[in-house]
Amino acid sequence: MDNFIELTGKKMQNLVSIIMPSYNTAEYISKSIESILRQTYRQWELIIVDDCSTDNTNEVVKPYLKDKRIHFLKNEKNLGAAISRNRALKEAKGRWIAFLDSDDLWLSEKLEKQIEFMLKKPCFFSYTEYEEIDERDISLKVRVSGPKKITRTGMFNYCWPGCLTVMYDANKIGLIQISNIQKNNDYAMWLKICKKTNCYLLDKCLAKYRRGRKDSISTQSYRKLILWHYKLFREAERQSVITSLFNTGKNIIFGIYKKKKYIKRLNVNY
Repeated sequence: MDNFIELTGKKMQNLVSIIMPSYNTAEYISKSIESILRQTYRQWELIIVDDCSTDNTNEVVKPYLKDKRIHFLKNEKNLGAAISRNRALKEAKGRWIAFLDSDDLWLSEKLEKQIEFMLKKPCFFSYTEYEEIDERDISLKVRVSGPKKITRTGMFNYCWPGCLTVMYDANKIGLIQISNIQKNNDYAMWLKICKKTNCYLLDKCLAKYRRGRKDSISTQSYRKLILWHYKLFREAERQSVITSLFNTGKNIIFGIYKKKKYIKRLNVNY
């Protein structure tokens, strides 16, 4: 997979640009970076955009900057994950765009297997299965999957892909910029991309999602989750009140469906 990087238009043909917003994740970010350094696919750049962390994230990241593939940008003031991701996407030089939050992890073959899948199919937008872990990196014995193919309608029904598993071809999709919404900004990106192309599942578990961290979306109340979904459709997608309520309702229904069909509890390690 280590082919020569060729410049095609504005994007380097074989380069993966990894987007990583960070805010107060000094406890975890080194593990996230290490999981990137262990990738079998070596042609990547990591763009970290720190959103004015108040912990020692700077000190934790500093030793890794010796690797010229890693770029550390800092916002002058706290702007939120949406604007931080927008900034990183503007800086990205790669054809392939991937996402890893600063507390999540990748398995070592994640990039290699996903690029192989996208080139062979072929497709321009994909995601993979992932495993859930806790704050101590212990497996919660839960594997999350999704539909083999997600159309535009399917993506409006529910946010099937986990952000840490997504990859898309920037040469085909172009630059994605999203509205400054507090939550669900990854979902806002997928809705934009799915207006251009379908999303396909690589049915391999290639990432680990950390649940239970304070202030993470997985720890919020259902009332807040519903409100954030409504704001996504109303503010980011600029839909009418009725349409926003309708799509929020569909999200609730398909969220229940996902738990029954695509979230599996495991009895053994894999």
